[in-house]
Amino acid sequence: MGTRADAIARVIARNTDQVQVTVFDGSRAGPPDAPVRIEFRSPRAFSYLATAPSQLGLARAFVSGDIDVDGDLYTALSTLAGQKFTVPLAEQVRLLRELGGVRLLRRPPVPPQEARLRGRVHSKARDRQAISHHYDVSNKFYEWLLGPSMTYTCAVYPTPTATLEEAQFAKHDLVARKLALQPGMRLLDVGCGWGGMVMHAARHYGVKALGVTLSRRQAEWAQKAIAEAGLSDLAEVRHLDYRDLPDEQFDAISSIGLTEHVGVRQMPAYFAFLYRRLRPGGRLLNHCITEPDNRTPVARNGFIRRYIFPDGELTGVGRIISDMHDAGFEVRHEENLREHYAMTTAAWAANLDAHWEESVAEVGLAKARAWRLYLAGVRLGFERNQIQLHQVLGVRLHANGRSDMPLRPDWGGV
Repeated sequence: MGTRADAIARVIARNTDQVQVTVFDGSRAGPPDAPVRIEFRSPRAFSYLATAPSQLGLARAFVSGDIDVDGDLYTALSTLAGQKFTVPLAEQVRLLRELGGVRLLRRPPVPPQEARLRGRVHSKARDRQAISHHYDVSNKFYEWLLGPSMTYTCAVYPTPTATLEEAQFAKHDLVARKLALQPGMRLLDVGCGWGGMVMHAARHYGVKALGVTLSRRQAEWAQKAIAEAGLSDLAEVRHLDYRDLPDEQFDAISSIGLTEHVGVRQMPAYFAFLYRRLRPGGRLLNHCITEPDNRTPVARNGFIRRYIFPDGELTGVGRIISDMHDAGFEVRHEENLREHYAMTTAAWAANLDAHWEESVAEVGLAKARAWRLYLAGVRLGFERNQIQLHQVLGVRLHANGRSDMPLRPDWGGV
């Protein structure tokens, strides 16, 4: 019988020689100069892997600290990504015996950081729970993570060497120009976060902007920032479900990073709601993460839904465009900013590393480790086209079919 490290290494070595495995009993296997070293720090690590589906067990073990990675986590995931660690039945039986027998199949406690939501999925009450789980963590933590812009959506990098702040400014400005914002217009920003788009539109375009968010902490932070910037006469952020907005119309609507929270089945109603809130000739800019196709089923039990975005759902841009069309919008422009989001998440990960000790003290080690894993994983996902980021621009036509759109895009090429 081999050591525990030998047993694990046999599975990994089938596909790569770039990993060294070390185990709490002192055993180790794999090349000593491997770029990735995975450390199994307790017997519970094996139980997590044996009792949870797909990558969830690995994530639980990592968040709990029962598995650790020596070195850069992104490099480790890049090395292991795409490897299919399939194990024949006879080898599974042998592994089970070598790693602890039937004791391995005793389900360990689920880490308390996993979301436990109640009620009907995407009801108003459950959506409030989901948003609170993710966004009400700590404003101080998000300040360290996101930087001065406090913008938690894909940036648009005008050059490869642009800073995160320059890229977030460019993103807000691109949205403003696509919406053709002008002084005196009224903008609705649904899912406004900490108010970045609202303040940008008010400060740089003289627009009267209203943002709504289900996160109370976001709304409190944004209202304070608006007042400190002297923008209270133009900008406002409300702690409000967009479905509870008064029955009024706006000149333009931005939806930046909200569609992921709406739910695929709810999207037709979502776009129909926004259509009714837009005046004829007004534009909607929808900016969201998507699947690379419309065939991928909604993932309901993975790491991201359990730890980061409870009830979050992605679909392909084709379905989003179809739902916008069916709601009445004429879609006039679409672009994929996938590479920009890989750069954005890399910048956020660097911010987290730079403020690691403070972040751990603020939100706890397990939560901080969950974020480190999430940022490394989604960066890799965007780089390898496993997920995408699309902006779709639609217009509500006048009754006679007039769009008020320019003959060619006039918002520049950032």
